[in-house]
Amino acid sequence: MAAVVKALNAKIRSNPVANYFCSTHFWGPASNFGIPIAAVLDTQKSPELISGQMTGALTIYAFTFMRYSLAVTPRNYLLFACHFVNAGAQLTQGYRYLDWHYWGGKDKAVEKALTAPVAAAAVAK
Repeated sequence: MAAVVKALNAKIRSNPVANYFCSTHFWGPASNFGIPIAAVLDTQKSPELISGQMTGALTIYAFTFMRYSLAVTPRNYLLFACHFVNAGAQLTQGYRYLDWHYWGGKDKAVEKALTAPVAAAAVAK
């Protein structure tokens, strides 16, 4: 049985494309893409839910591993793309967090909520 597995592995590894898809250079970034996908989807949620500390940590993480993906041999461009998307999403979330908590976004939302019924009543008349 071990000989069959060894022969199958040698056959897979002899094909460069199959070898890539069976390597950690593919499966590491592929499984890691869950983080940036979640971050991009979170941009549609309320900025009240954003954790400033977690967003900062994930931004540093993304930039650190973007650098790492180009420092390894061979360069892992799929990992770079994963962390590039994550860095962009985290920077977007960071902007939304700062806007909501420090640049008046919360006040604008409250003001909009208070004036919406008045505007709706004026349109109804």
